[in-house]
Amino acid sequence: MINLVSSDLYQDLIDEATLVRAAETVIQLAMIPGPVEVSVVIEDDEQLHELNQRFLGIDAPTDVLSFPADELDPDSGLRYLGDVIISYPRAAEQAALAGEAIQDELQLLVVHGVLHLLGHDHGTSAEKEKMWLEQQRALDSIGCKITRLPE
Repeated sequence: MINLVSSDLYQDLIDEATLVRAAETVIQLAMIPGPVEVSVVIEDDEQLHELNQRFLGIDAPTDVLSFPADELDPDSGLRYLGDVIISYPRAAEQAALAGEAIQDELQLLVVHGVLHLLGHDHGTSAEKEKMWLEQQRALDSIGCKITRLPE
């Protein structure tokens, strides 16, 4: 189950079903035994800046943060993989600069964030190559037109 939450400011600007499908696709392609839960939160730069500084010691906003959990949700009893938090303003800016649709950018960030929840990283060139392949496979599967890689 994918829990998608956004601040009221962005509620009417996102296609919830598309973003939920993006997260579900990553989990299905990874063949994660389910059902599982993931939270995807759409917020602003200020919130991402605060979280980035608090948890990673980076004094700057970012486009997406992932917080893996891999624990049982006490309410549902399902395996909870963690949280993906996305900055809508940052996604909108990146989409505009790349000449892409905001929904495609948001799908890219959801896919990227969920891959991090599943243990993927891009700290080394080998990790990056593997993660980018999985990311592109998921994007192709959902019909997302973005082919560039996130920074």
